[in-house]
Amino acid sequence: VQLVESGGGLGQYGGSLRLSCVASGFTFSSSVISWFRQAPGKERELVAAINNAGGSVHYAESVKDRFTIFRDNAKNSVYLQMNMLKPEDTAMYYCRTAVRGSIYWGQGTQVTVSS
Repeated sequence: VQLVESGGGLGQYGGSLRLSCVASGFTFSSSVISWFRQAPGKERELVAAINNAGGSVHYAESVKDRFTIFRDNAKNSVYLQMNMLKPEDTAMYYCRTAVRGSIYWGQGTQVTVSS
């Protein structure tokens, strides 16, 4: 199982970034995928999650109405569209899945939002 995130970088306050997570090594179209983030000195927190078909999504209150999670099962990819960025969105962002009872994480992609 491999998850590879990309798309992070420096964003401006009020701007946008799109993160990508490309998966391999498991049946992607059967799996729930989640985005988490971890800021320095803070615990890792759930940002958004999407079910296998993409018809059910969940967001943390802090990102609701600003972030959108979606997936393309033909490309084994999940995306996180982040709009109206805030400095408090600065964190390392990770995608995560569970396969046969085991949790797998990507290596993360850093998002830094300047004020």
